[in-house]
Order: sequence, then structure tokens, then C-alpha cells
Amino acid sequence: MSCVVRQIIALLLLTASMSAAADLVRHDFSGSGMSTTFRIACYAESKEAAAKAVDACLERVAYLNAIFTDYDPASELMKLCSPEAAYPRKVSRELFDLLQRSRELAEKTEGAFDPTCGHVTHLWRRAKRLKKLPPADRLAQAVAATDWRRITLHPETQSVTLTPGTLIDLGGIAKGYAADECLRVLKQHGITRAVVLAGGDTSAGDPPPNEEGWEVTLRTDSQHESSIRLANRCVSTSGDLYQFTEIEGVRYSHIVSPKTGLGLRERVACSVSAPDCTTSDALATAMCVLGKTKGAEVAARIPGVELRFPE
Repeated sequence: MSCVVRQIIALLLLTASMSAAADLVRHDFSGSGMSTTFRIACYAESKEAAAKAVDACLERVAYLNAIFTDYDPASELMKLCSPEAAYPRKVSRELFDLLQRSRELAEKTEGAFDPTCGHVTHLWRRAKRLKKLPPADRLAQAVAATDWRRITLHPETQSVTLTPGTLIDLGGIAKGYAADECLRVLKQHGITRAVVLAGGDTSAGDPPPNEEGWEVTLRTDSQHESSIRLANRCVSTSGDLYQFTEIEGVRYSHIVSPKTGLGLRERVACSVSAPDCTTSDALATAMCVLGKTKGAEVAARIPGVELRFPE
């Protein structure tokens, strides 16, 4: 095939693609899931087709929440952590996948993100509710039970073994995973030009027609706001702009350090851009725990990750 013929074919394909994109219309939807609002924007040939795809996304989010939540003792996660559980225990593909990703990211962040922090987060929830710090002995026990190495995965049988007394909390990664799953479901319905916002997590697919990417606003505190454009990339922002508590005159973030068992006292925020939202969600929290200097050092060892701290 001659070079000229190849160029003509490429031009025809490009023209056809542009023509098809021109027929797409933007549609916006929102729905509740995982204690936040999932906002989905996408380009489709009809609102009916888009609505059907989004309904499937929200069904998927509800399904995942029923697996991952630690607020429901009947969830698959809580059954795995039950004192009566026998190990190794076979789990669903979704739970195994997320535990595997969680363990990998815990190792890469040197434990700044740790899915075994369930005892710590449960204590901190109570502390925020009562406006009183946890008893020192119970806090020490909770911190001692927080170690990602307490999770052993058995890929050959899709099963998990936990060190007795381990309590898992996937709150720092589950929404990002769900946002990625929404994009995957949309693609199954033939919709590739889409973006999913789940609280502070954004997962973007192909860009809108004739644009380089989806514009996403990043806000880490009341003085700092910026925007980026995303295409087939994700970003998550974590910080204490809105979620914090004061106990005995001290301001604590909702972000809990696995090392101390307490909410962070330093004013901190970070936006993390990564190839997938599962990664960016977990790392946004971890970078706040690590701080700017150590966080940048750790992130430099993870391919495709970019950080933004407020100046």
C-alpha cells in the first residue's frame, strides 16, 4: 500500500470519527452511593442510552458498597473480619482485587495508606462523636493491630487469610475503585467520552468532542483553587478543608494516621493524579499522612503519579 493511499485512508477515518463525535450530545446525571454523590457526565447519541448506562453504573456502585462497607456487619468485608471466620476464606473477585490493590499500595506508601486500620478508624469515629480522645490503652491496641502484612492473599484460590483480630477499612480506596468501575460499565454500553466524580475522586475517560480533556477543578483549601484537564486519567484530592473536628481545643483532620491512630493535626491537603482512580484515591490520603517532602519521595517511586500540594 502506497504512502498516499495510507494517508487518504487515515484522513477518511479521521473525518468519520469527527462526524460521529459531532452527533454526540452531553448528558449529566447524579446519584447517591458510598455516602457521597456520584456525578457522571457523558456524551451519547441519546439521553435514553446515556440514562441506561448510568443506571447500570449506580447499580454497580450499590453492589460494590454492599461488599466493601464496614458499617454493615452483614457485608462481605465484615464477614471476612469476623472472629468466627475460618481461614483461608474464599471471597468475591471484587473484594480480592481491592484487597490486592490495597496491600500493594500500603507497601508502596510504607504504611501511610493501610487497609488494616479498621480498629483505629472505629475508635476515631467514636472520638469525633463524643468530642473526646480515645483511651490511651485502647488506642495503643488499635495501632498495634494495624499492619498491612496481616493480610495474606492466595491468588490460586481467590481466598484471604487474616491475622486474628484484624479489622479492615477500605474507606480510603473504595470510592476510587467504584469510579473506575463506573467508567468500565459506561464503556460496556458503548460510551467512552465520560467523566465520573465521586466526592474528591475523579475518573476521566475519552475527552469531550473537539477538546483535549475534561476540566476538573481542584480545591485544597479556601485560598487555593486550580483546574486541570483530564483524558483517560484520574485525580483525587484529600485534605481537611471541610472535614475536621476540634477536641479539647485542638483541631484534628478526618484523615487518621495509621501510626498514631489520631486525626492529623497539621493543616494539609494534596491532589494526586494517576492512571486510575483506585490509585489516586489511596495515594491522596497517604500523601497527607506522609507530608510534602516524604510524600514526594514516595510518589517518585510509583510510575505515572503526579502530586499537587498547595503552596
